[in-house]
Amino acid sequence: MAAAGAAGPDKETLRASIAAERREVADMLDALPAERWDEPTLCTGWRVREVAAHMSFGFRHSLPRVLAELVTARGSLDRMTDRVARRDAAVMSGREMATALRRNAHHPWKPPVGGLPSALSHDLVHGLDIAIPLGLDRRVPQDRLRMVLATANPRGTKFFGAQLDGVRLVADDLDWAYGSGSVVTGPAQDLVVLLFGRKVPAGRLRGEESDRFSLR
Repeated sequence: MAAAGAAGPDKETLRASIAAERREVADMLDALPAERWDEPTLCTGWRVREVAAHMSFGFRHSLPRVLAELVTARGSLDRMTDRVARRDAAVMSGREMATALRRNAHHPWKPPVGGLPSALSHDLVHGLDIAIPLGLDRRVPQDRLRMVLATANPRGTKFFGAQLDGVRLVADDLDWAYGSGSVVTGPAQDLVVLLFGRKVPAGRLRGEESDRFSLR
């Protein structure tokens, strides 16, 4: 298990990791054939195009515009992000979405809470939301995975709807574990998405409780 109390990455390391992640996801999107943009992702109800549009939302809209969108959505962040992602996905091309990520690799946008680690988590997890169900050979560097895995905490998993009670997640490709209970083992990047309330294709995890986290 990762050592408790270890110092976290500095801001420059996080910023460089965020920029690299955005560029690599942009490259992944650029390589997708047109027909694959309509395939489902790990984000329930969103195709590749909705996830890609959402990833660049914070770069393309000013804070006043975001607040106006939130008012229109009657204060619901989930309702706002879903409506805007669907609207933007309907008018943006795949190339425009990939370009928005690449050109804004160093954009300072961060989620409302969590700072730079949350910004990295946002980009990394949404990239995997696309790569995993589409069977793409996306291998996130272990240093980035470690930074995101290190943010795991009960408040965060509850916020994202992850049902991890009675389960201990154990990575089989790096030194990391989280929780207590029945052991579920798998690649670190699959366990990352579990922390954020996703499920993965069947057969990717091992353990008595692995079916809980497998797509049907």
